[in-house]
Amino acid sequence: MSFPPSVDKLARSIEHHDLPWPILVEVAQEAIATDQVDDIEVLATKRYRQLLNPVLNGTGVLLHTNMGRAPLALNQTASFSNLEIDVETGQRGSRQKTIGNLLATACGAEAAMAVNNCASALMLALGALANGQKVAVSRGELVEIGGGFRVPDVMRQSGAELIEVGTTNRTRLRDYQKAVDGDAAALALKVHQSNYSIVGFTEEVSIRELSSLDIPVIADIGSGLLDSTCPWLPNIKPPAWLENEPAARQTLEAGADLVLFSGDKLFGGPQAGILAGSAELIAACAAHPLARATRPGSLVLHALQTTTLSYLNRDGQAIEFWRMATIDPQTIQQRATAVVGSLRAGNPDSQIEVISTESVPGGGTLPTVTIPSVGVKISGDLSRELRAQPTPLIARVVDNATIVDLRTIHPDADQQLIASLSAALSQSVS
Repeated sequence: MSFPPSVDKLARSIEHHDLPWPILVEVAQEAIATDQVDDIEVLATKRYRQLLNPVLNGTGVLLHTNMGRAPLALNQTASFSNLEIDVETGQRGSRQKTIGNLLATACGAEAAMAVNNCASALMLALGALANGQKVAVSRGELVEIGGGFRVPDVMRQSGAELIEVGTTNRTRLRDYQKAVDGDAAALALKVHQSNYSIVGFTEEVSIRELSSLDIPVIADIGSGLLDSTCPWLPNIKPPAWLENEPAARQTLEAGADLVLFSGDKLFGGPQAGILAGSAELIAACAAHPLARATRPGSLVLHALQTTTLSYLNRDGQAIEFWRMATIDPQTIQQRATAVVGSLRAGNPDSQIEVISTESVPGGGTLPTVTIPSVGVKISGDLSRELRAQPTPLIARVVDNATIVDLRTIHPDADQQLIASLSAALSQSVS
């Protein structure tokens, strides 16, 4: 009669993995329960790789939702901060004051505040300004965001009553006016179609037109472009692919009372929801109970502050999204040529070449936009081998060829990229 191995002994055999002891014990127990004792190293490695760890993004999707959207660097020592203390008076302060002032300046708004994402910004705004009241929204703007969450559902939870106006493809100002006169709509909400596009026989109402109504106008611009003139790119013209993308500053200038947008999309910061506009409306939102339930913590506020300061300093290159988005294709071409040269030297029998590619903003933004880029193409599907590298490399596979777009890989990682591709090629051959 054979007995199962000791859990303790098995757990100690995988102590070299960077996992705490209770997790090692769980892995050992799983190995015994599933009769995978001989594969315990594989199980331990799998458990470690389930933790949040860096990956190389070779997809060309700049704001890849599954990889955290905007890449963000945040380094700080373990210390207390003046999160909610006024250091001049010694009294309790507001965590929204500093970031609110910075965001308001960046947006050209009277006031601003931050919550944990754009959906909660919408729920807070509607809950604070239209609870128990009717809100007019175009049928063409009743969007569904990732995970199946829909604007009507968010509105319902806020306590506001949805009044659908117009049709899916055509909505006019008189449709909103009818909702105000006939249905007593107390607020108009315009939602940017940031993750899809309706083309053809279409018509929509501009913010400037909506501002003629005798009710507040909220604009959920979603993607988070701060200013259409891109003053943080002092030596670069605003990218052509931003044409027609609504921006916070210009939306407020056009007459919106409040704009809402995401922090981790075109803004290039952490996951957050930003509300900016009328000081009176921001004060009403800040005083609502949902404001506490949706408030961000100090790490998010620190990251938002760092990103906003980069905008105010007109240092777009300090914001990783904008650095990636504005790289000249010729610069990427030089890198790709060097990468391919190194790979060919070590893998003379493999089909490896430099190719033109098209990056996309991603993250539910600019759905029809592509950005010229350059990548590396290797014959065969190496996606599994690349994901198995110490730092997983996520690539695209098209027509049984592996494509790595270098726009979304930092230049400092090129040697790591070469090592990962070389290892994957060796593994695929063996």
